[in-house]
Formats: sequence, structure tokens, C-alpha cells
Amino acid sequence: MKTILDTDHDFFCDINALCFQMLSAEETDLVKASKTQVLFRKGDNLTKQGAFASYALFIIKGLAIQYIEGDVNRSFNLRIIKPGEFVGLSSVFSKNTFNYSSVTLTDCQVILVEKETIAHVVKQNGEFGFNLIKRYCAQNTNLFETLRNVLFKQMSGRLAEILLYLDSLKTDFPDIFQLLSRKNIADFAGISTESAVKLLKSFEQEAIINLHDKDIIIVDKNRLEKISKNG
Repeated sequence: MKTILDTDHDFFCDINALCFQMLSAEETDLVKASKTQVLFRKGDNLTKQGAFASYALFIIKGLAIQYIEGDVNRSFNLRIIKPGEFVGLSSVFSKNTFNYSSVTLTDCQVILVEKETIAHVVKQNGEFGFNLIKRYCAQNTNLFETLRNVLFKQMSGRLAEILLYLDSLKTDFPDIFQLLSRKNIADFAGISTESAVKLLKSFEQEAIINLHDKDIIIVDKNRLEKISKNG
């Protein structure tokens, strides 16, 4: 992890993200005064479940995984965090701790904004607050869908759902599968690594996917969607 100073080549002098463009000049200055720009290296933790949170994070560049930690070194992956997304918003309005962990898949440039500043801007800027509510509701919808998949689908259905989800990211991030280990994929589906490897081999034998080293290419999307739907 490295703090990016205003003299560094990678420093962003302006907050260019769309969600910040709806701020007034005074609010923009307030956010700038309370933010720190940080470069997280691949494999660094952005947030740690249960740790005290004094800020929320905004991803400028790079990818990360959001996950929940369980007992005995078990974890469940929730989603891929992409550029333009907030991390740790729940700590702004509820608990003072992060309720999930997140780890970088690539080097990530991140803005850390003091949560008191975000809360202050939300109170006085309805458009900015509405934008955050939409983002938060979208994440909650995805969480409920994830819960439904884990509770009511068999292993093959869970894995098919995750492959479709990750494949949908390939347009913007063509190397997404190559950034993930088989354990990462298994943790998205809530199954063991061994089960994930066996199912991937089975899907390949049935000509549903092709495996090229770490990359996964979907050959028969219709069949994979049927497996996902039928669970």
C-alpha cells in the first residue's frame, strides 16, 4: 500500500467520477480536503471484516473481491468490485466496523474519504444521496440473489451461475478468469475447490466450456444458463 502524493505522476487532482460531478464547488472542496489517494498492490486488503472503519473507499482503477469470512479459514466471495464503485458505505450509516473483507485482484488506485464527510454531503445534497441509495440498493439486490443461489441451487447450478456472472465481466475485463484461482471461483459458488475443479472438467467434457490454463471460455451459453436456472 502506498499513499499517492500530489507530486506523483498517478495523482488525480480532480475528482472525475460521475457520482462526484453532482457536488457543488464547496462540497467538492470538502471531499478533496478529507480524502487520501492510495495505491493498493495486488493481494492487499482494502477492508478487513470487523476492523474499525473511519472512511469509505472509492475505486478509481483496478479490481477487487468482496467476501465474507467464516470460521476455520472459510470464506464466501460476494462480488467483483470494479472501478467507479464504493467500498464500505455501510460503515458510514450504521456500524463503525467493516462487515466484510475485500482484497485486490490487481493493483488498485483508491480514494479514501472520511465517512463523516460523506454523511455531511449526503445530508445537504439530495442528488448525491439518491445516487448512493441506488448503488446501495443494487448491491442489496445482488446479495439477496446470491443468498437464493446458495440456499436453493445444487453445486452445478451455483457454479454455472458464477461462470455466467464472471463471463459477463469479460467485455470490460477480458482477463478476469486469469486473475482468479480455482479456489476463488469455488468460494463464489460456496463449494470446495475439489468440487469446482471436477465440475469444470465435467462442463468441458460436455462441450459447455473450454479450459485454457486459468482462462475459461463459455462455448454453449444456453446449456450453461439452463444448468444455472434448474439448479
